[in-house]
Amino acid sequence: MERVPPVTGSPAEPAVQAAANDYDSFAEAYSAENEASLFNAYYERPATLALAGDVAGRRVLDAGCGSGPLFAALRDRGAIVTGFDTSAKMLEIARRRLGDDADLRVADLGRPLPFPDGAFDDVIASLVLHYLQDWSAPLAELRRVLRPGGRLIASVDHPVQGHPLLRPGTDYFATYGRTEEWTFGGQSVPMRFWHRPLPAMISAFTKAGFRIAAIDEPLPAPDTPRELLPDFREADILCFIFFVLEAG
Repeated sequence: MERVPPVTGSPAEPAVQAAANDYDSFAEAYSAENEASLFNAYYERPATLALAGDVAGRRVLDAGCGSGPLFAALRDRGAIVTGFDTSAKMLEIARRRLGDDADLRVADLGRPLPFPDGAFDDVIASLVLHYLQDWSAPLAELRRVLRPGGRLIASVDHPVQGHPLLRPGTDYFATYGRTEEWTFGGQSVPMRFWHRPLPAMISAFTKAGFRIAAIDEPLPAPDTPRELLPDFREADILCFIFFVLEAG
């Protein structure tokens, strides 16, 4: 799933977790905002597509496809795309966008995926992993469905977002949950994420059998409308970090 992030919030109380991340409850409003937002349309998606490069003819799994904007862009570039998401409402919107013949499934990255071993050349996990406390089993599943030499292209919350300079009182080197309040269509919703430091991310990837091919910290796309850019240097926009990982 994609994200529109302010740097707010703090480590969450456990009671909030059950009500958080309910995309079914605000799918339409989220999808509408996602279409042209700075952090999604002009930052995360262009960076992910640039890292993916030429995908014509490649079998690509869009893990956490949401309402399908990345699926559509990959398909337009000639990829053979399959998508899954935990939110049935988001997949309904994706189906309207992509058509009845699009390969879309309801599935949970925290459980075994409904795909055979080595089914894909690439997996794209766009702003998905930071929803998960434990990466071990999900990364093992993503590695399983990739062919040897296939790629996992992942974007996650930048670990600097969990640094005490931005979140006083937190421990950068810990893995901890936090909540933020998002507003879509006048509705305030709690969202829960998991911070982990960069060494922990790298360790999780390598233990799952991936080799790091690239790490990127991009700027917004050159065609970003000026009115969407905040009143500080573009270099200060450091919300996400991007990985290209090769399956061993």
